[in-house]
Amino acid sequence: MTEFFYFHEFIDMNRRIPRIGIGGPVGCGKSMLIERVVPILAKKNYRISIISNDVISQEDADRMRQNLATNQGLLPENLVIGLATGGCPHTAIREDPSINLSVIEEIEREHSDLDLIIIESGGDNITTTFSPALADYFIYIIDVSGGDKYPRKRGLGIETSDLLVINKIDLAPLVDANLDVMERDAKIVRKNKPYVLVNCKTDEGVDTVAQHIIEDVLFEQPPKKLITNVK
Repeated sequence: MTEFFYFHEFIDMNRRIPRIGIGGPVGCGKSMLIERVVPILAKKNYRISIISNDVISQEDADRMRQNLATNQGLLPENLVIGLATGGCPHTAIREDPSINLSVIEEIEREHSDLDLIIIESGGDNITTTFSPALADYFIYIIDVSGGDKYPRKRGLGIETSDLLVINKIDLAPLVDANLDVMERDAKIVRKNKPYVLVNCKTDEGVDTVAQHIIEDVLFEQPPKKLITNVK
């Protein structure tokens, strides 16, 4: 109790809600990673909203809403929001993020008790980045089906993201991808910035991704819910 009171004295409860941008090619596992990470954060009492961008469809948002909100009750259904941007995926997260920013403004106004907003990009290529006005932290995902050459082909997403996730490592033997090569090249290309090998089917590496979020984005601060409840 004393520790939480200490945080209450020094945290501005009206601060901007931290935002994570998650990008990567079509089918790399962005939505699935979100579906695996959110339960870990929710168990620690962090309150989360998800914004899922796509060109036309809202299928990913609908599935995450069903799985995370309706079925598991980890967040309210209205806090999983699908945006059909109608154009190039990276435009809505980089060149003109206004559609996302307007939704975030409404979320922050109506749900100031949230701890985190996750923004999923539509499927894009290795040039994906998020506008700093939109995301405070950028997770870029690739999967091994593209071959073990993927990291050394570089690209802004691979080189500049705060965290690189190499996903679907269970498929490596099936596509003749050498994970040791991918790790070696990721270290070289990213100059030792962090990366994680992940298998969302077995949750391998998912806890590590969640821990990066807690340490690097939330700075290990307790959830607002716990701080607010301190007497």
